[in-house]
Amino acid sequence: MSSSPQDATGHQNPINEDDPMLGAADEEDEEVQPGHPLSEDSSDEEEEDEEEERRIREGFIVDEDEDEEPEEEDAGDRKRRKRRKRRHRRAEEEEDLEEDDIALLQENTGADFTHRLTRLRRGRASTSPPPAASSSKRKVVVQSSDEDDLDGDATTHDIANIWDDERGGRADEDEDMDLDDMENFIEYEDEEMDGMGAMDEAEKEQRRRERRRMEKERRKALGNRPELSGIDANAWDEIHQVFGDGSDYAWALEDDNEYDEEIQQQKLDMKYTDVFEPSEIRARMLTEDDDLIRAQDIPERMQLATSSLSLSNVTLTTRYEWKEDDLDDAAPWVLTRLSPAKDREFLQSSGRSHNYLQDLVEAIKFSLRCLFMLEFEVPYIYTYKRDYITYFNPEDMRTKLDLLSQDELWRIYSLGQKYSSFLERRAALDAFYERLGNKDTYFETELRRKLGSVEMVADATEWLGMKYPRPSDKGKAPTELRFHDDVISDQEPALKKHQRPSRVSAYEVSKKSIVAKLAEGFGISSQQIVSNFSSHRMYDVEDPDLNPIAFADQFVDPDPTKAQPPDELLRRARMIIATELGKDPLLRQAIRDAFKTDALISVAPTERGIAKIDEHNQYYNFKYLYNKPIAETLETSQFLNILAAEHEHLVTVSITLHPDAYARFERKLGEAFESSSYSETAKAWNEERSRVVQEALEGHLVPVGVKWVREWLRDEVEDWLSKRCAVELRNRVDVTPYVTPTTQPGDTPSVLAISWGKGDPQKDAITMVFLDEAGRFREHMRIDNLVDEETKDQFRDLIQRRRPDVITIGGFSLNTTKLSQRVKETVGRKPPAEQAQSWGSDPSAPPPEGDLNTPVIYAQDEVARIYQHSKRAEEEFGALSTIARYCVGLARYVQNPLNEYAALGSDITAISFDEDCQQLLPHEKLLFALERVLVDLTNKVGVDINRAITDSYYQRLLPLICGLGPRKAQTLVKKIAAIGGTVINREAFIKSSLLTTKIFLNSAGFLRIVNDTTPMVKHSKNRQLEDTELSDPLDNTRIHPEDYELARKMATDALELDEEDIHDEHPSHVVSTIMRDEDNERKLNELNLDDFAVSLFETNQDKKRYTLFDIRREILKPFGELRKPYRLPASWDVLTMLTGETPRTLRTGLIVSVLIIRTLRRGDKGGAVAVRLNSGIEGIVEKGYLADTLDVEVEELFPKGRTIPAVVFHVEMVPETDSFWVRLSARQSDVAQGDSQYRRVRPDEHWDHSQHERDMDVQNRKKRAEANQTRRVIKHPNFHNFNSAQAEAYLDKQQRGDVVIRPSSKGQDHLAVTWKVDDKLYQHIDVTEPNADITGQSLGNRFFVEGGKEYSDLDELIVNHVQAIARRVEDLMAHEKFKAGPEDELHLFLKNFVKANPSKSAYGFTLNRRKPGHFNLCFLANKNSAVQNWPVRVAPEAYYLFDAPAPGVPELCDAFKVRHLNESQNKALGGGITPYPGRTPARTPGHVTPGHASVRHPARTPNPYGGQPPHPSSTPYNGAPTYGAPPPNQYGYQTPGYPPARTPAHPGTQPLPAGMNPQRAAMLQSSGGWGANNSGGWGS
Repeated sequence: MSSSPQDATGHQNPINEDDPMLGAADEEDEEVQPGHPLSEDSSDEEEEDEEEERRIREGFIVDEDEDEEPEEEDAGDRKRRKRRKRRHRRAEEEEDLEEDDIALLQENTGADFTHRLTRLRRGRASTSPPPAASSSKRKVVVQSSDEDDLDGDATTHDIANIWDDERGGRADEDEDMDLDDMENFIEYEDEEMDGMGAMDEAEKEQRRRERRRMEKERRKALGNRPELSGIDANAWDEIHQVFGDGSDYAWALEDDNEYDEEIQQQKLDMKYTDVFEPSEIRARMLTEDDDLIRAQDIPERMQLATSSLSLSNVTLTTRYEWKEDDLDDAAPWVLTRLSPAKDREFLQSSGRSHNYLQDLVEAIKFSLRCLFMLEFEVPYIYTYKRDYITYFNPEDMRTKLDLLSQDELWRIYSLGQKYSSFLERRAALDAFYERLGNKDTYFETELRRKLGSVEMVADATEWLGMKYPRPSDKGKAPTELRFHDDVISDQEPALKKHQRPSRVSAYEVSKKSIVAKLAEGFGISSQQIVSNFSSHRMYDVEDPDLNPIAFADQFVDPDPTKAQPPDELLRRARMIIATELGKDPLLRQAIRDAFKTDALISVAPTERGIAKIDEHNQYYNFKYLYNKPIAETLETSQFLNILAAEHEHLVTVSITLHPDAYARFERKLGEAFESSSYSETAKAWNEERSRVVQEALEGHLVPVGVKWVREWLRDEVEDWLSKRCAVELRNRVDVTPYVTPTTQPGDTPSVLAISWGKGDPQKDAITMVFLDEAGRFREHMRIDNLVDEETKDQFRDLIQRRRPDVITIGGFSLNTTKLSQRVKETVGRKPPAEQAQSWGSDPSAPPPEGDLNTPVIYAQDEVARIYQHSKRAEEEFGALSTIARYCVGLARYVQNPLNEYAALGSDITAISFDEDCQQLLPHEKLLFALERVLVDLTNKVGVDINRAITDSYYQRLLPLICGLGPRKAQTLVKKIAAIGGTVINREAFIKSSLLTTKIFLNSAGFLRIVNDTTPMVKHSKNRQLEDTELSDPLDNTRIHPEDYELARKMATDALELDEEDIHDEHPSHVVSTIMRDEDNERKLNELNLDDFAVSLFETNQDKKRYTLFDIRREILKPFGELRKPYRLPASWDVLTMLTGETPRTLRTGLIVSVLIIRTLRRGDKGGAVAVRLNSGIEGIVEKGYLADTLDVEVEELFPKGRTIPAVVFHVEMVPETDSFWVRLSARQSDVAQGDSQYRRVRPDEHWDHSQHERDMDVQNRKKRAEANQTRRVIKHPNFHNFNSAQAEAYLDKQQRGDVVIRPSSKGQDHLAVTWKVDDKLYQHIDVTEPNADITGQSLGNRFFVEGGKEYSDLDELIVNHVQAIARRVEDLMAHEKFKAGPEDELHLFLKNFVKANPSKSAYGFTLNRRKPGHFNLCFLANKNSAVQNWPVRVAPEAYYLFDAPAPGVPELCDAFKVRHLNESQNKALGGGITPYPGRTPARTPGHVTPGHASVRHPARTPNPYGGQPPHPSSTPYNGAPTYGAPPPNQYGYQTPGYPPARTPAHPGTQPLPAGMNPQRAAMLQSSGGWGANNSGGWGS
């Protein structure tokens, strides 16, 4: 290629921007390597052109400098430079080549670039469409690589980089190509013009490189700065000489470049955990645990140790790998703990089902195998393996007995989890025993085989550790066993870092001494004693020849200094044996069993409880509970209330063993220990042995039993209460949608929900929401009333257009009943009173003309009340009002109660299922119980999988399907959506990899795929669709895929067909045929399913009796409704919903306040009074119940608007007519009796009457003493007959500095003055009155306070003592150095300040809450020292830092600084340590605080608020500070005046401190109070 970019005149032509040769994808700037000068021969130029053509044919251009880059260049720099160039490429340069350019390339190179350029464009990151062919922008040849793809985003060019040769973008590379083509010609002309032809080749090459570099920079600048276009080369050279090439400022860009690289790298490495909050990640189920749950082929709920409804607190469980041998031991273990009913019916020989005990064991064993080995969930087992948990005997097919219920299967699952923990711990114990390396016969033969609980394993571990203590290295903790269900506190890892103190028990010390030999003299070891106790007497006791004292005397140390008396040695020997008996696992289990059956519970009130728990308190029932058997508390919530009262410090709980049971246990253990000889020596030794037994029981065994039975009882009662809540939930949700005369059970009705809110005609509109049969929101309307004809017509039009199947009404007040009446009148529904069940739905009666025939009902609104304020409602119906969302919740509940409860998630615990005790349950345990009910019922109903994909509300049922959960359901929905959003048949779950194997087996039968039952003709000769692409009628039934063949066989037999007749059809064609057969029920009932079940059992050992009957039912009615009919709310439910009243709040005999609203004058109610309760329900007081006499003027005695007390004696409720009202009595004789007997809590039968009477007697005596106490009467506005608590309660609402004078408990010659220092802080001042009046009716004239100060009357004491102190307290609290709040906050503030300012120290003041009226001065000298506290006492005349007075806050601050300075100097000179922690002694050696010699003049003490300001010489601002000297004034020891007011830092009135008396604040403001800056900052 010989064309030149220059013309004949030697002037350079403008660069052709459309030249494709300018676009190159090279990664490095072009540079000619030294030592290889360009040849001046034109042949070399031609060769270079051919080489360039070859490179273009290959689709990219490689610069020469890239191949010839110096090897010594750092690889990191090259990589970094490449990254920078990619980052700064411009996206607009990656455009298409014009057709003319492509043609030119093809003409010159002979290569076809059409497809090649298209293929190479895949490196572009831009998603913009390609430009038109006529575009003037050029297309760029891009080298496609992985590295380019990863870094495709282009960033904007920085104008500062125009001189940077290494940071050029695509324009640099394009220009390099252009310069490559022109370089020889340009250089030749330059050499001729400059007269450099005589230069050697090296100098020429250097010059060429310089020229090329300058040309590139010029082009680069022109490209980045369009305004510079038109500048010729000479002008550009001048600019370059003046301003340079920009390299002088390259250093300023290096840091930015590195920072940009770091940012880019951080973006590449960023994860969603770096962006979202952990709580948000957990809520979206994106944690690693969530991913693990999704991945494992295990049902989700089986992987969780918490409820799947609780998404915020996910805890995975470690599943123990069960073996077949474990099932043999687990089944009896579970059976004994299953339920008391099973114990009575099967385990006891007199039980009616005792003969089927072995069948029950096998059923439990099968259930455990399915749950923990095959990993099937409970609904699957109960639905598809029910034959294995019922009695089945081929020879006795008439006997039908359910061995296990569905609730018992859940109980087996819970017990199986506990047994898994036991197996895991037992395996860990075995490993621990192996590591000990000791052979223990007793452990292997007795203990190991009798371990049956987690508690016994823990006991055995402790026993082994006691018997074989392992010597641990110094500083290392002893070996500990950890299990997956251990509860570990957050602080435990931190505590492990510290070295544990060595702790050696008395047993260990005695065991290593000679006393152990003495213990052997008891004639039998502790292990042999336990063996005798556990079974028949196996070991005899050998008595020593000497009595115990003489025998012990032999072991006395001969050294008198170390010798212990024989009694002490004998005591230690008894302790050894008692400890070993108390630690023995078998004895501990025996005492636990004794407590489990014979424990007694007693409760005693504390001092606080005696006063607080009265007859109306809920805890009064057990206030004096005494020796109540534990068996009577298992099915009540009483024990949980006892624990709650104990937590509130109202009662103390004691658990004891029944005296008879204790005696039996003690006697049995004594018999296992005592000798059978009758000698005097044997008797003496038996007495010692009985002491051992007593010590083992009282010191070890009984405490173990008490601790265990307390937790066991709590767990049992919580299980009972949670089950009770679950039963209530089942009653509410195990119902069909509302059934109308025109719908079938299970069909979803269309619902119009109406609510008037609170029923206020002035504020609340009537809101209506309509949902269609599919649950979709269709219409929303609001009207003002149903009285005007216009609004009535709107309402009728809505009903006629939408034709709802049912109208449901709800609200928050009793005015809702008026709305219900209006609605019924409008739709023409006026049901007779006797139709209570349907409330107006009388299908048999023909509707009157114009009747819209729509039932009107009330609906439970507990779910709707939660839904209206939920985040879910806001997301679904953000445009609707709150009351409209409430209507949506009402309508959804009527359509599907199960779906509405399931949609609540963890909020379901907010609904009350047990009014009294639900709050006592742990949240997670209640969630578990409620979740299991929802799981059972959801699988009972099934879920339409294709509807769940498209309906987000209905989709909330999917996680409750057996095997699934929130995470697996979420994944399933995404997978189905990815394949088109529809599942054709159940086979697709496996063949499309939607579900894993175990999840499919668990869930397949409960996932419904709705299809038609059209004939499934598919001949083998013309198959266009595979079986997996066709729907199967069995997929629309509860029949499990593993039983499809049985269903097809049953259908074939019912139709009396042969296999040849259906050979060419779809396998389920016969099922479709029998479903459409009009006589299918008769044909299927003719089949003998019992014989079929026996045949299957004899052939394959399969139990399929229940399964066959279920298959027949499903063929007749696929997914037929199994729930109970919809249950309308009861009368009390409606009344509670509208008013909040319950049977407890309106029971007969209670006295309530009622408001008279009118007097009835006509009819049979003439003379009666209509009233209204606070809850809104109306009542009537008939004339005979108004007064004790009949001749009363009703309107005069009972005017309208008056509130009177009345007694409830009947509640009338007729929901059919929307009538709710109360009958009451206002007779004085009825009201005077009170209602205490109705409100009083009934005491328990096990009541300690004697203790109750004693406590009541003490209380009555205290009350009489208080009543008989002489009450002082002092005529003073601040005097009150209060005690300290009452005074504090009175001052709590007063302002700081307010005073109460009250009697003193120290006697008649004392008074107490209480004043408010701060919120919840009060100072009590003891005042002595030496000449007090004994009768307490008058005052003396001398009052002494602590410190010897004397005052003549109470006013003087208040003004000159209390208020003087209060002023100083206010002044110090207003100072900038004062820090409100606890002392710890000030310490933290000082530490943070010094940490931020290491060169400074800091100090501050805070209130001393232990000594009200005092302060603490806290200071921190430096960051390495500790915070020190110095006390500051406030007196009327001054502040006292220790004993040094300071008249004002500035003087106090200066006194502290001087004292601290002297203290620091003394320490530097070798002084001692401050004797008081954090304090400086009163008199520092070598320094005496001045001011002690000041003379006080005990003259009169005038009002301190009238004092003169201090003399200037007394202030610390004119000279040396006078810390202790009070300012001179004309009075005696008047409270020193405040320093002159100063101008605050910011002009203006300072704000009033919170809680300060306004008058006192005004005085402080005028005297330079809290607004004055008296010292520097915190760090001064």
